[in-house]
Amino acid sequence: MSFRTALTGLNAASSDLGVISNNIANNNTTGFKASRAEFGDIYSLSDLGTSTRRSIGTGVRLNAVSQQFKQGNLETTSNPLDMAIDGEGFFAVKDTNGSMVYTRAGAYGLDKNGYVVNSLGQKLQGYQTNATTGMIDIGTEGDLRTQTANIDPKQSTTGEYGINLDSSSVSLDPANFDFQDSRTYNFASAMTVFDSLGNDHSLTAYFVRDSTTAPPAVPGGTAAWQMFFSIDGLGLDGNALPPAGAATPSGTLCFDAFGALTGTLDAAGVPTGNRSLTLANIVPTNGPDPITGNGAANGSENPLNSAGTPAGLTLKFDTATQYGSASSTNSVTQDGYTTGRVVGVDIGEDGSLFGRYSNGQAKVLGQVILANFRNVQGLSPIGDSSWVETAASGHPVKGPPGTASLGLVRAGALELSNVELSEQLVKMINAQRNFQANAQVISTSDQMTQTLLQMR
Repeated sequence: MSFRTALTGLNAASSDLGVISNNIANNNTTGFKASRAEFGDIYSLSDLGTSTRRSIGTGVRLNAVSQQFKQGNLETTSNPLDMAIDGEGFFAVKDTNGSMVYTRAGAYGLDKNGYVVNSLGQKLQGYQTNATTGMIDIGTEGDLRTQTANIDPKQSTTGEYGINLDSSSVSLDPANFDFQDSRTYNFASAMTVFDSLGNDHSLTAYFVRDSTTAPPAVPGGTAAWQMFFSIDGLGLDGNALPPAGAATPSGTLCFDAFGALTGTLDAAGVPTGNRSLTLANIVPTNGPDPITGNGAANGSENPLNSAGTPAGLTLKFDTATQYGSASSTNSVTQDGYTTGRVVGVDIGEDGSLFGRYSNGQAKVLGQVILANFRNVQGLSPIGDSSWVETAASGHPVKGPPGTASLGLVRAGALELSNVELSEQLVKMINAQRNFQANAQVISTSDQMTQTLLQMR
């Protein structure tokens, strides 16, 4: 009996060495999770199916080889598509045969069709964007893919002038304003705006401290500044700039005695009710429309909105001031942009996949899905640091990174193997001694058997 008992010990020690050697072999495997051998003792049963106080164990057996899903160290890389999970969860990837696989290995790149894939060609799964809103649609899952098409241009609809107008400026008569004569206005500031085809245009605002309006028709206002506009050296109506004294102001800025903006007036001198001014009639002029072919034909391109419909542009002056320092433009912003091509891809902590474009814009392309399981030990390993769900693991619980129990995504990093090499080497020594000890039991049992056979 001792032969058989010692033989189970040899098998157990051999299995233990096999697990340890596999751990050591995968010490540098990305996303690998170390395993451990779990053993149980064996007892013979009596006729009643129970062991007694005189029962002697009959050896050891391998009950399970369980993987330890402890977090591995993160290592930064130079690939922006490399991803590591900082916390719980798995990447969901679709195999070439359409089956779902789960992994912690985040070495990804792009295939020829722009899909985010790993070295096995498995496609990373994520939430798709809504074609209408451009926002992430949690209800739509699919293969994550970058877009190679140019981003569509956006026509400017809103802009903001962050300016200071010198309170010591000489007051002028707006009736004498001349676009071509800087002596007839106090300050000018330019803003680049875009039409519906992404063409850029220069919108210039001219500010004249009004000597004829007192007090302004805005409560609390004590100073008024008339505003005139031109675009690409033409009037807002698309015609040539009017001669001196013929231009009509587009609106008025009103300031109080402390230099704060109290409100704005429209072209008719009516308070707008806010600190903005809408230029509602920037019409396409000069030269036929590139889409409809309509328009004048004097050789100039349409200033704004080449689609042929009147364009509106709302200008905000929330941060405009009238202080005792030189007139200056502190900031100018607007919401339009030209078309652009993809120059790079970024990934946020929440797994959002952004495309960076040559026009300075960023567009969300999707969001990485993470999955977790009630019983991760129930997952079935299939190699390549990957697992598939089983009845023991339960169904995956999916969601965006950083929600519920799911970890965050670290872009440009990989999760290393969680194998502790020194610990495995110590375990290897113990397994070796166990093997030698069981082998010695067999040798001793053999000697005892030989002694019995030699008795006369």
